[in-house]
Amino acid sequence: MTPANKPNCSVTLILAVLAASLLAPTNTLADHHLSDRRPNIILVFIDDMGWGDFSSFGNTEAETPNIDRLAKEGIAFEQFYVNSPICSPSRVAISTGQYPQRWGITSFLNNRKSNAQRGVRDWLDLEAPMLARFLHEAGYATGHFGKWHMGGQRNVHEAPLITEYGFDESITNFEGLGARVLPLKYSPGNQPPVQHNLGSDTLGHGPVIWHDRAFVTEKFTEAAVAFAKVASAKDQSFYLNLWPDDVHTPMHPPLEKWGDGSDRHLYLKVLETMDEQLGVLFDLVHNDKKLRDNTIIAICSDNGPEVGFGSAGHLRGHKATLFEGGIRSSLIVWAPSQMEKKVQGSRNTTSVFSAIDLVPSLLSIAGIESKVAFDGENLEATILGRSNASRSEPLYFRRPPDREDFRHYKGLPDLAVRDGKWKLFCDYDGGNPILYDLSKDPAETTDVASKNKAVTNRLKSKLLKWNASMPADNGPELGRLARAANK
Repeated sequence: MTPANKPNCSVTLILAVLAASLLAPTNTLADHHLSDRRPNIILVFIDDMGWGDFSSFGNTEAETPNIDRLAKEGIAFEQFYVNSPICSPSRVAISTGQYPQRWGITSFLNNRKSNAQRGVRDWLDLEAPMLARFLHEAGYATGHFGKWHMGGQRNVHEAPLITEYGFDESITNFEGLGARVLPLKYSPGNQPPVQHNLGSDTLGHGPVIWHDRAFVTEKFTEAAVAFAKVASAKDQSFYLNLWPDDVHTPMHPPLEKWGDGSDRHLYLKVLETMDEQLGVLFDLVHNDKKLRDNTIIAICSDNGPEVGFGSAGHLRGHKATLFEGGIRSSLIVWAPSQMEKKVQGSRNTTSVFSAIDLVPSLLSIAGIESKVAFDGENLEATILGRSNASRSEPLYFRRPPDREDFRHYKGLPDLAVRDGKWKLFCDYDGGNPILYDLSKDPAETTDVASKNKAVTNRLKSKLLKWNASMPADNGPELGRLARAANK
């Protein structure tokens, strides 16, 4: 038996403890009469995947049949955005329904020195409105399985546990606290595996287990399946995050799939392996009538692809950039019991909305009211295929403070806004405005600012006003230093 296929007793133990804790009596509203009509919600948030990487979104080099089946039975959205081109703030947005700038998380969370240098907080404030907490308070069982990256990484050991944000159970990786699965990187040959932990194994706050990097998503999926089975057996509605750290670098597919070892090949094999591993949860829901008739699955990526690995298709840009390839994500929503037959298997090419809109929309679908002032809008009808409406308000973006430059990109735009067919970029002070008509130019090739001065001025004014209303980070100063270094 190869190391990749050896059973991991620690993982099995954690899953057993997880199942036992769910079977124990709780003080939630598990048996409340409303729970049987509130849908189960599964949110799959892939890491660093490009808009064009599902085979249902045009990838001809790899197959993602389990994800594609969701698209064939649900709706694929082509103009869905995440609210940051980088990990941590994107996760804050999809968790809170608010712009991540409100919570001082505008780049990936690192060690405390790096966070301070960039003007980024060390963890998400517990006062933030959490989708999980709203659902938990309404009687849902709530679980987080996979990457967190909203606090509890590197040398930040005093961050809140994931369960303090409204989750009953959690298993994460090296970007959070609580029970953790840390990866061992196996490479061809007889070399010993390399631990990839970023210091997480020294932080305490939960058991740490080690497992083959190629099968970490499998372990998160196993935990999610156990969680869903127990909640379903209790007739309790559940919400679970399944957030793999695939397809983020480093790329370590199963050894038999290593091939030529090129970046793109390794990426494609990790993508296909992830699809296979996630398919176990999708099969559970699809093949169980009780789950199939009362479950919503939403799947997308946290930001665009890393340079040289994933693909944004026809879109310009990669992760860390405000170009379409950095912030537009393929989104699939599967909810056949709530979708009319005529929209199942359809593609929505026109509705413009984002991750912050998912929170109020999912709460609405679950019949839960909130007095929180979300930045997101309730687009329940769009998500379920009853409408093609877009957000009524523009979408605003600010670059990560440390990303004036990224890989081969130099002098990246500071701010961006999407409003209808228009997308405008400008500097923090409003300088260097660039305008694109995305209805004609989704690849952002032709600046039409000089031909549309009124539109440019209107959008620039709105964008600067929005940015001024948000807490500042150290982007302006870090940008100045980057420009000076490039001279």
